[in-house]
Amino acid sequence: MKSSKQISLEKKILYRLEGNTKLAAEWIFKNKEIQHLQDYANVVSIKRLGYNDHGPVHMRKAASNAIKMFDLLHERGIKFNLENEGIGTVDDSKTAVLIASLFHDFGMTVSREQHEHLSVILSLPYIEKILKKLYKENIVKQMILRSMIVEGIFGHMASHKIHSLEAGLVLVGDGCDMEKGRARITSLLSSQPKVGDIHKYSASAINNVEIVAGKDKPIQINVEMTESVGFFQIEEVLFPKINFSPVKPYIELYAWVQGEEKQKYL
Repeated sequence: MKSSKQISLEKKILYRLEGNTKLAAEWIFKNKEIQHLQDYANVVSIKRLGYNDHGPVHMRKAASNAIKMFDLLHERGIKFNLENEGIGTVDDSKTAVLIASLFHDFGMTVSREQHEHLSVILSLPYIEKILKKLYKENIVKQMILRSMIVEGIFGHMASHKIHSLEAGLVLVGDGCDMEKGRARITSLLSSQPKVGDIHKYSASAINNVEIVAGKDKPIQINVEMTESVGFFQIEEVLFPKINFSPVKPYIELYAWVQGEEKQKYL
């Protein structure tokens, strides 16, 4: 059963979409198999492994972040790879970003290790169904978008080099979901300290992540935190993902503890 947070995020995402991208989102949000797969990703991630949210809410937040940044780039006249290379439209690029963002953590249903590879394997049947529905007899578009979606999923851990703005948005959109609510359930379930708890405690210090239009660059990411331990999330999680992304030249990044001066990273 969908949570109120998940439903709210779906409405927020659909509001920003049109064309094939909106059709893809509607199909995904109605698909019961995908819902069960995303729910199970959270069972494995939170209950079995003790990690934070990697389920339907996280995947939708990552998608919402990526789509918001996509629109900010498009509004500034930045061309995405498919359009710039003469092989696709803005809608094609947005469709690839959306699908990759919503599928990127399917591999958490199996294991944390190499889960980006596992996500590709588990996503392919659904990617092919969606693309056949959207592009029907256009085999060329189906093949191009399938590869671009796979690049976005494959590259979301910043462990493999990616080369398109589209895949770069998936990477940064994922990294921006680090507010305290993402670690809430894990914190409640955990009673004994263990290796990796710094991720949980630092995420709990992140009060708000805001994505807005930048002054000097198209995208500005603002991270407000309640305690300085939150800087661990910035410096060990978000910044490395931005630094690894082809979208980096278009991003301004600021972080600060409430009541203190902002720090500029980019």
